[in-house]
Amino acid sequence: MSAVVMHTVGMSGARLNGAGVSGAGAGSVETASVGARVRLRLTRRGRVVLTMLVALPIVIGAMVFALNGGGAAATGEQTHVTFQYVTVQSGDSLWSVASRIAPNADPRNVIADLVNLNGLSSAVVTPGQQLAIPTQYGK
Repeated sequence: MSAVVMHTVGMSGARLNGAGVSGAGAGSVETASVGARVRLRLTRRGRVVLTMLVALPIVIGAMVFALNGGGAAATGEQTHVTFQYVTVQSGDSLWSVASRIAPNADPRNVIADLVNLNGLSSAVVTPGQQLAIPTQYGK
């Protein structure tokens, strides 16, 4: 739709309403162009929002890949490991058991391996308790 601007002032070269239409004389009628190009200007906030909208799917995709990409694949192969066992004697502690099964190793490391392998909640053992010995300390 074209806008019709009436120019009633008798000054030539005058601009009306900032539309860029200049008058040619008293009583002249001019039309403003409808298809004028408008340049899009982004503010700083607009650029930040646009950047975030573009980056958000990339970040989400990277997070999904990181969470699912490192999963180990289960195989149907089974490994059978047999352990040697030691029975805790009266008056024994994990320290004495560790010293007995691995005399050349640091008892602290042996105790940590015993606790992890046997699923012990503490370092307290009772007489008659059977403890699996890690394979590296087996005889």
